[in-house]
Amino acid sequence: MDRAQKDQAVQELRGRFDRMTSAVFLDFTGMTVEQVTKLRNAFREKGVEYRVVKNTLVAKALSEKPWLPKLDSALAGMTGVAWSFEEPSAAARVLKGFRDNEKLKIKAGVLDGMVLNGKAVEDQLATLPNKDEARSMLLATMMAPAQTFVRLLNVPATQFAAVLAAKQRKEEG
Repeated sequence: MDRAQKDQAVQELRGRFDRMTSAVFLDFTGMTVEQVTKLRNAFREKGVEYRVVKNTLVAKALSEKPWLPKLDSALAGMTGVAWSFEEPSAAARVLKGFRDNEKLKIKAGVLDGMVLNGKAVEDQLATLPNKDEARSMLLATMMAPAQTFVRLLNVPATQFAAVLAAKQRKEEG
């Protein structure tokens, strides 16, 4: 790879890191071609971009980021990076589904400038709600006051009907 190609690769990586909502750094040493192909297909289905990268190029692409020193241990050995551009938890969810493969290791993750260790990626990032779940939770939160208001409006009428029913039973009985 000549100098111009390296500069272009660094610019592409920098662009991905600038557009991402999250990134996960992986060690795939020892995985078979079939296993890596399944992993790539799972990433593709969820809209996650996955690339095997050179550590030095990633370090150059992230040279302006203040969190780069925290990634030093992740940028050693074979490294694959999975970028999520839409849903922050997409890559971590795919990886959680591949936990039966002991050879696949999560080195680190980046979410909003915070560096997460492998355990935090699996335990916290993978459990974040996806876009549809977050929308439904937001909608439920927004509708709760209106639903409570409607219930409260019905209370006097319900109590009045109960009083009338009790008076009628008293007169009959």
